[in-house]
Amino acid sequence: MAKRETYRHGDLRNALIRAGVELAREGGPDAVVLREATRRAGVVPNAAYRHFADRRALLAAVRQAALAELAAELERGAAELDARARLRALVVGYLGFAQDQPGLFRAAFSTSDMADTGGEAAAGPAGVTAFDLLGATLDGLVESGDLPPERRPGAEYVVWSAVHGLSVLLIDGPLRGLLPVEAQEAGERLLDSIERGL
Repeated sequence: MAKRETYRHGDLRNALIRAGVELAREGGPDAVVLREATRRAGVVPNAAYRHFADRRALLAAVRQAALAELAAELERGAAELDARARLRALVVGYLGFAQDQPGLFRAAFSTSDMADTGGEAAAGPAGVTAFDLLGATLDGLVESGDLPPERRPGAEYVVWSAVHGLSVLLIDGPLRGLLPVEAQEAGERLLDSIERGL
């Protein structure tokens, strides 16, 4: 009898998500395919369909896991800081994640549906998403007197748009050729603009 090449998996759904995250890390959202994820998980391709109807369903789960990694990274960088320093740490952390993990970053935002970027699966260890962390930080700026209350509504969209825009320009756009020191300077100038604009 030939030796079996695959095995029964006790937690196949999570194994497939982990495999999908690694695929995204290596090649972005286009690299996330069911057949390769099942191969990496050590199961036959049809086994994936018990957990994911199709590639889009696996990619949605991978997107949530990528967002959770982003949230965890931002939590680590912003822990135990006052609101102003936390905002700076969030911006630096977001830009850093995009540049250090471009495939995962692209996968995290491979959606046009805001609902796909939230929820428990997209949260970091503290149970909040990157977007929620930004909102709480801006609320902290209001509490500390660094942000006038009348300028708080919707400020998270302004900050997120600016930081995400620079991130995309640095990894996929015309700024991708900047030297690391130039990219850092661009991030610092953006931070200064955000703080002045708030």
